[in-house]
Amino acid sequence: MSIAGQELQVVVFGLGAERFALPVTEVREILDHRPAFRMPDAPAWLLGLTDVRGTSVPMIDLRVRLGIATAETTLATRVLVVEVPVADGAPLVLGLVVDRVLDVSRFGADAVEPSPDLGGRWRSGHVEAILRREDGFVALLDLPRIFAGDDADLLGGAATPGTLAA
Repeated sequence: MSIAGQELQVVVFGLGAERFALPVTEVREILDHRPAFRMPDAPAWLLGLTDVRGTSVPMIDLRVRLGIATAETTLATRVLVVEVPVADGAPLVLGLVVDRVLDVSRFGADAVEPSPDLGGRWRSGHVEAILRREDGFVALLDLPRIFAGDDADLLGGAATPGTLAA
């Protein structure tokens, strides 16, 4: 289902010079960056686990997951705790590490465009729509597609209730 032409309220964040967004309905909370409990043999984009209110939440380096070069953590680095709908089961709860959170914005239907083929910069299937604003464009990410299939199975097993032991 395309969201082009629909009004949206989103959390806008930065990864390097690029701006991305997620619908506010997918973002549970925004946290200061925190270290993750590393997991052996995990993919490079899976930083490990962190404790969020008594639940073990997988932390994802969103730069690496999207194929963007890694960067050092700064005081502006944040963790977006999100719920990712999956086809068969409860939503995945993930912590997405982003360079900075810019704002929460509302986009009118006329500012939401279908995602064009974006070529080699990132997979166009990861972008659900392009949001147009006065100072440029924002790519609305499609989390269910980004974390589909084997990734969802891996991450679903990583998130468990209970507090992490240090």
